[in-house]
Amino acid sequence: MKIAAVCSNGLGSSFMLEMNIKEALKNLSVEDVEVTHFDLSSAMEGAADHFIVSKDLANNLKIAGDEMTVLDSIVDKKELEEKLKLFLETKGIYDEE
Repeated sequence: MKIAAVCSNGLGSSFMLEMNIKEALKNLSVEDVEVTHFDLSSAMEGAADHFIVSKDLANNLKIAGDEMTVLDSIVDKKELEEKLKLFLETKGIYDEE
């Protein structure tokens, strides 16, 4: 599984989001997930299994809705972890039990 953080230029905010995704995965005790970051033009279907993006950029990302998690705030670690957990549950990668 490969998850990508996306921002407009692929520099600061997507890199910060990548680090937060890694931290959330660690908190959830999920391993064997590759995390990377992209700019909008590089984020395309097939480049990753799932994309995480802020709501202001979501309409610019040409990815199917089920392959994307949209965040209200890219700095809200609680929101990120909750939405990431839901995604991982749907893929059978995370189980709270």
